[in-house]
Amino acid sequence: MQAVYSSRMPFIDALKAICCLLIVTHHLAIYGPMSDIAYPLIPAVLDWLREYGLIAVQIFFVIAGFLTAAKLAPQGLPIVTSPIRPIQQRYLRLITPYLAALTLAIGCAALARIWMNHESIPGTPNLFQLLAHIFLLHDLLNQEVLSAGIWYVAIDFQLFVLTILLFWSSKQIQNRYAGLQIFSLILILSLTAISLFFFNRDSYWDETALYFFGSYGLGILIYWASVSRHQLFWFIVLIALIFAALTVDFRSRIAVAGSVMLILGLAHYYDVLGSKRVPGYLTYLGRASYSIFLVHFPISLVVNAAFFRFLPHQPIIHLFGLLLAVGASIGAGILLFNWLEVRPVTHRMHILLPAGFITCGLLVAMLGNS
Repeated sequence: MQAVYSSRMPFIDALKAICCLLIVTHHLAIYGPMSDIAYPLIPAVLDWLREYGLIAVQIFFVIAGFLTAAKLAPQGLPIVTSPIRPIQQRYLRLITPYLAALTLAIGCAALARIWMNHESIPGTPNLFQLLAHIFLLHDLLNQEVLSAGIWYVAIDFQLFVLTILLFWSSKQIQNRYAGLQIFSLILILSLTAISLFFFNRDSYWDETALYFFGSYGLGILIYWASVSRHQLFWFIVLIALIFAALTVDFRSRIAVAGSVMLILGLAHYYDVLGSKRVPGYLTYLGRASYSIFLVHFPISLVVNAAFFRFLPHQPIIHLFGLLLAVGASIGAGILLFNWLEVRPVTHRMHILLPAGFITCGLLVAMLGNS
């Protein structure tokens, strides 16, 4: 949900804001007792959010691929000279607000356990579980997650690392063989197709980047198509790829990814991405979407626990609680965004902040076990 160039593309920021709110409300609909108590008042809305809200994640993957191509491989030619530095930068950009939110999640879960007993509350973490989260390996190592939705952060990082390695490899080959200028296109198109037709059809792979590369690769490819001299040809190729993938196995997540791919491609072609007509509040929410996403679950968990423990179990009261949780999540996310994403963070602070959050998490975990 963090993205290069997003501040220059209000259209993309608006998409990110809408998707972020969908994911926040999706988690509120499926986690915690408030949605169950409020259900009689808005059954259709809650059913829709529970069933379809998570598909918004696919939009983020397409956007992430689009922006990665815009920054690191404009015109289809990778500019990655070494894979280490961009991977390090990406990890630090993701991990600093992530660890702050993770520390908050551990504390909020400890507080929620005092007020209610509910399956949505994560257990007290152990040291190995914390380390798995810090290195974004919690799903691969089958560790209970400490906050809802943070699988996305791990997958986003995996996708970025995989793409950087592909870009770097293709650049090495292009440097050696000048005639293979389209090698990066061949690599990305091939892996996108393999993901769409094989990996994305088998849930065994859904903890890896290979499962989601279909959506991410579509974002990369549509950026290249929209700046190509043969735009119409590549648009037709990508539409045919989506159509074939859906014909073999219809998946709503791929249908959504394909639709967003076309929207981004057309918006780029017609120069809509930088439109000034997008409301300022949507642009701002889009820029803060990563931080909002990170903190929304712990904030929602505490609101759920407080309403369940201290207020009558009446639908109208808990419907208000759901709205309050959304507002509080946005507010807390904006605070985190301004603290750790907007302000420049020095190299030293990139080291000290994660160390501080890790220490806080360990202390909270030890206190919870005592």
